[in-house]
Amino acid sequence: MVLGIVLATVIVGATGCLLGFFLRISAEKFKVEVDERETAILDVLPGNNCGGCGYAGCSGLAAAIVKGEAPVNGCPVGGNPVAALVGEIMGETVEEGVKKVAFVKCAGTCEVAANDYNYTGVEDCNSMFLVPGGGPKSCNYGCMGYGSCVEACPFDAIHIVDGVAKVDPMACKACGKCVDTCPKKLIELIPYDASHIVQCSSKDKGKDVMSACKVGCIGCKLCEKNCEFDAVHVVDNIAYIDQDKCTGCGVCAEKCPKKIIK
Repeated sequence: MVLGIVLATVIVGATGCLLGFFLRISAEKFKVEVDERETAILDVLPGNNCGGCGYAGCSGLAAAIVKGEAPVNGCPVGGNPVAALVGEIMGETVEEGVKKVAFVKCAGTCEVAANDYNYTGVEDCNSMFLVPGGGPKSCNYGCMGYGSCVEACPFDAIHIVDGVAKVDPMACKACGKCVDTCPKKLIELIPYDASHIVQCSSKDKGKDVMSACKVGCIGCKLCEKNCEFDAVHVVDNIAYIDQDKCTGCGVCAEKCPKKIIK
């Protein structure tokens, strides 16, 4: 009885030693060498794994930076401070980039936007995009207000307020998730310190815009005609502001009859 127990113990112990030996050899043979810079970069990245950089997560970006496939300032969440740290690790000088924030180009709240019908169904923008007119709002370009962008934001920086998505600029990290998610492409990344932007995306003619929304851009070109810096142009019945040329004088906002330039 005792001999049997001893023998079993010896066999189990010997088996464990052999397995440990072979595992150690396998680990040495198949181990993947990791560049020390990759580990260092991963330590300074935010760790949100939001995918805003275009890679699956922070580890993917770190590996791409070391391989030269991604720029040292490739993390939109970390911004300039993180880019500077990554630059030190990679031995590169990083020029300070422009901080950006997401902006929803629609002001069609429940109070000012007309509806063609009452909608009952799946409350998801990507699903509702397939229904007639792209949703119940009379403006086919307006925010549907069902929050697909809210679900996509990993930083709780966007919420639906009175039927329209609103971005909290202090919480937004400019990862671009909401931009990619919006089926109507109403959200864009703009400079954080942009002084004026058109809060409308409708390309309809003025008459049609006024019947659909009280505050929509009617393409009257008063903003374009009064901008002495050539920063505002009306294209496809909608005003656009070139942020590189805009000086923030505010004349366009003053002249806009619909007060849609914010």
